[in-house]
Amino acid sequence: MTSSTERRTWWLIFLVSGLFLLWRSVLPGGPGMARVYVKPVLAEGEGTTGEWVTARPDEPGALVSPARTAGVWVAALLTLAIFSFLYKDNPAYRFAEAVMVGVSAAYFMVAGFWDGLVPKLFVPLSRMQWGSGADVGRSLLTLTPLVLGMMLLWRLLPRGGWIARWPLAFIVGTYAGIRLLSFLEADFVSQIRNTIVPLLVRNPDGLGFDLWASVRNGLMLGGVLSCLAYFFFSVDHRGAYGRVARVGVWYLMITFGASFAFTVMGRIALLAARLEFLFDDWLWLIDPLGKRT
Repeated sequence: MTSSTERRTWWLIFLVSGLFLLWRSVLPGGPGMARVYVKPVLAEGEGTTGEWVTARPDEPGALVSPARTAGVWVAALLTLAIFSFLYKDNPAYRFAEAVMVGVSAAYFMVAGFWDGLVPKLFVPLSRMQWGSGADVGRSLLTLTPLVLGMMLLWRLLPRGGWIARWPLAFIVGTYAGIRLLSFLEADFVSQIRNTIVPLLVRNPDGLGFDLWASVRNGLMLGGVLSCLAYFFFSVDHRGAYGRVARVGVWYLMITFGASFAFTVMGRIALLAARLEFLFDDWLWLIDPLGKRT
């Protein structure tokens, strides 16, 4: 397919899609789409309106919310712009990508300012009694992150960028030390503790043994030992030892496969959620939850 034919094909697709959206959303007699209806809810114990909640179109007092309707349209168009990358890279995809990155960066910056700097730095500094000797230690603890933060911003200046290395080293070292302890507790000690299990599990009533629990514990212990044997390279993987290490490879492959499948299932769930949003909230082609009937 030549470039001109391809361009005409896509223009035809866009034209048909635009006419379809126009018929569903604007023209009289259309089934309607992408409208969010709300209704007022009275506050408890008062006669005033407390908040506006989502409502079905046929409910008494239901009104179209322009802001929420615009939000549905923006979300749908940005979703389609991201999906357009499945065809090829294009300006619509790059615009949606830039919007997502910019909005995310701005959100985390504002959240970090109001949730971090304001309550943990500005508020303590405003309440500090600088003339009192009792607040000297606390003031030093409060001023330390302020000084480190200002040193970190030094990297933006044309000279003295090396000053930013000191707070960066402090942040990396502190984070590594804190996370090391948590990882040792969660990933190392707890795994050793969970591996120390009885091979023969008795029933709760004390009569006989629980077959499946015993098999499960045996498989887990065998998997741990065989995986450790595979990663122990001081001994040649030959003979009986090599067969045990081979069993460890099977355990590893099953684990990696299950982990990959779980990740793929999560991504498919996200895709299904976006498709449901497009066909339900935007196009009104489906209504699985009965939000409009």
